[in-house]
Amino acid sequence: MKQPVIKVSSPGRICLFGEHQDYLGLEVIAAAINLRILVEGWPRTDRYFCLDLPDIKEKDCFLPEGELPYLKPRDYLRSAVNVLLRLGCRFETGWDVRLTGQIPINAGTSSSSALVVAWVKFLLEASGYNHLAPAPEKVAELAHRAEVVEFKEPGGQMDHFTSARGGLVWIRFSPELNLTGLQAPLGTFVLGDSLTKKDTTGTLGSVRERVQQGLDRLKKENQSFDLNQVTENEIRSLVKNLPRDIGQPLLGAVLNRDLTREGLKVLTARSFDERQFGRLLQAQQEILRELLGISTPRIDRMLQAALEQGALGGKINGSGGGGCLFAYAPDEPEKVAKAIGQEGGKPYIVKVDSGLRVEKNFL
Repeated sequence: MKQPVIKVSSPGRICLFGEHQDYLGLEVIAAAINLRILVEGWPRTDRYFCLDLPDIKEKDCFLPEGELPYLKPRDYLRSAVNVLLRLGCRFETGWDVRLTGQIPINAGTSSSSALVVAWVKFLLEASGYNHLAPAPEKVAELAHRAEVVEFKEPGGQMDHFTSARGGLVWIRFSPELNLTGLQAPLGTFVLGDSLTKKDTTGTLGSVRERVQQGLDRLKKENQSFDLNQVTENEIRSLVKNLPRDIGQPLLGAVLNRDLTREGLKVLTARSFDERQFGRLLQAQQEILRELLGISTPRIDRMLQAALEQGALGGKINGSGGGGCLFAYAPDEPEKVAKAIGQEGGKPYIVKVDSGLRVEKNFL
């Protein structure tokens, strides 16, 4: 097979601090990891795009001259084309495209967002319309529009920004979007796929709806209520008047907010304290398990096994209800990986990685 003319790759991600926070406008800290999605393309003599996704045994072929119909729920590859067409993008050449990946699918490590980020960038490269998104953050915005806004899904923007930009990033959404790269000398992580598939949109929607119900009730009584500003003592008092299934996730959001701010202090300190970093990960896992209810017994067992083999901390990764966890294991990650495997998970030893990458081979 000939060398692809265009190759674009983008990474998966782990959320270090701020799980279930981005769609609430609260800050998050995330890291791109060296498990990636790869999009490779070869020009055709006609204007058709023919896509091959061997990992999930799917194919698609279409002519991007007008709005494409969606053939399935969450038809992200076609929606990305539609988003670009509406912005004036035009495709003068067709392409054979192969999309493959190393990221666990539907497991909380942003496989779908990484796919859409890489695909949007590929389409911009293939069409020559890079001016529509000259920076990685702009690619991320288009990918979020294609994946989340187009299908009215409950997800936030953390996944897209982290995958496009790469590295370790602190994202603040209020009062305006601000992305800051962090330089903490993070060591090795072990990602553990529980091999239990999750309902991403269902879990995200459930938690988001319950938190929103709590916010609506509190704002009805006090229009100046601000999730960014309320203190822990204040929210603990306020949620006593709410049903438990609404009050607990709302309390969890505030506690996670404060943990994220503590995490930022650790990650920006002159001397990085690995053990304190691990303790904060553990504290967040407790909140996610006890207040948001998104962990699972298998993930709890996998994480405990990782800790017993030297991991300094860890947490469930992603929307929850299955999927992956990660453990911070800067020393002897192989032992931690083996322990996760013995508990029935599939381990991946990973490190922080760069964002979007593009390679071109000229004919």
